[in-house]
Amino acid sequence: MAKILVTGSKGQLGSELRDILIHDKSHTIFLTDQEDLDITNRSAVNGFIEENGVEIIINCAAYTAVDNAEDNALLCEKVNRDAPAILASAAKKADALLIHISTDYVFNGLGPLPYREDMRPDPCGVYGRTKAEGEFEVTQSGARHIIIRTSWLYSTYGNNFVKTILRLAKERDSLNVVFDQIGTPTYAANLAKTIMLSTTLPNGIYHYSDEGVCSWYDFAVEIVKLSGSSCKVSPVTSENFPTKAKRPPYSVMDKGKIRKALAIEIPHWRDSLNLFYSKLTEL
Repeated sequence: MAKILVTGSKGQLGSELRDILIHDKSHTIFLTDQEDLDITNRSAVNGFIEENGVEIIINCAAYTAVDNAEDNALLCEKVNRDAPAILASAAKKADALLIHISTDYVFNGLGPLPYREDMRPDPCGVYGRTKAEGEFEVTQSGARHIIIRTSWLYSTYGNNFVKTILRLAKERDSLNVVFDQIGTPTYAANLAKTIMLSTTLPNGIYHYSDEGVCSWYDFAVEIVKLSGSSCKVSPVTSENFPTKAKRPPYSVMDKGKIRKALAIEIPHWRDSLNLFYSKLTEL
């Protein structure tokens, strides 16, 4: 039995972890969000972990509003850099394991090949920079740690690209979606299962997304097709949707390391999307 703290438990990934953990009676679970535990407050974090004898910390909390981050760098740094440093320090003190969730945005997206864990981060915006700095704080802390980078996350919980496309496909006859940003969607339920398997991994950074590669346009086409909508999806360049923050144009990650270490089969993103849609229609 382990005592597990989940931060950011009301987000997409945190909610998927909750669904797994509430059925697992072998662990004591502490599900927290910002109103329950301020992870930017060192004394609050130390007190909570010590008082409850926490043995595993799963940090799903993050400032993820990529465009807003450009105007809110201090808050982004506080949540994405300083909070992981505080959690890592507390984990070291308690000899607990910290599982920290990071992002493909730590890379600039200019590489021609899938990114490996040993490649140097080179973020192109405030969000990516602060997530890379958070990773650095964790790795330098001396705490037992697992960092899992993921990409294009979606879930039946919260707001995400898939839900937005489903809604727009009902409201409109046509949609324009960018085709010059390439990556891999990740169903948060799959990532949650992988996180629960990862507690035995050696210290280090790992990549996890679903399998396959697509553009946001390709992804949207599949979403609309699943919905049965007659909405037409057209490919456009990113110039048609100017944003405050620059996005990595290619953020496919190599998942060989975690696949081998855990001996797992990673589902293709299309299969995961089908599974997600079946679950969504049952709600």
